[in-house]
Amino acid sequence: MEISPSILSADFSNLLAEVKKVERAGVEYLHIDVMDGHFVPNITIGPVVIKCLKDRTNIPFDVHLMIEDPDKYIKDFVESGAKNITVHQEACVHLDRTIQYIKSMGIKASVALNPATSLGTLKYILPYVDIVLIMTVNPGFGGQKFIDVMYEKIKELSTIRKKRALKFKIEVDGGININNIKDIVLAGADIIVAGSSIFGCGDPEVNIINLREAIK
Repeated sequence: MEISPSILSADFSNLLAEVKKVERAGVEYLHIDVMDGHFVPNITIGPVVIKCLKDRTNIPFDVHLMIEDPDKYIKDFVESGAKNITVHQEACVHLDRTIQYIKSMGIKASVALNPATSLGTLKYILPYVDIVLIMTVNPGFGGQKFIDVMYEKIKELSTIRKKRALKFKIEVDGGININNIKDIVLAGADIIVAGSSIFGCGDPEVNIINLREAIK
């Protein structure tokens, strides 16, 4: 299991220090939620802020674009330091073109699905993506409760991957904590995105240790 702490729940007045805390914990990615106030009802950060962190940490940037017309901004996010860019199936008119465009930049290309979106919409793109991100809350805000029916969706995606002998990783984002992380991993998750359960209270380093321990 890999962990991608979401800075959406971090203290933005001391962002670099927050990033350094999870870096010391040995996380595999840094999850950066980019929201435009249109695709989702919230506004967060853009490539300028991400670029400020680029040379200050060794954690690969896992950039999650929750924005309309993401193609316009992909190059900017790659130049800001993204190592993986995730776009939403619901936001892309020509999803295959967008995925191939990201790959042409020399980084990983991934796709996300909102809770109500069927896995069937990804049937023809799965061989080309590096990660499929299953949203287990409705995107836009941190601290929401995990939608329990999403266990079934994660399991179904894991079964599809096995049957088709595909190599993409399954990432899960939303409402994950020490009480449900084991069941999520058992359902098939490879990458866990956690925000409030890492940055929301206490020491982020300790919280990451506790999340890893909870799956044993």
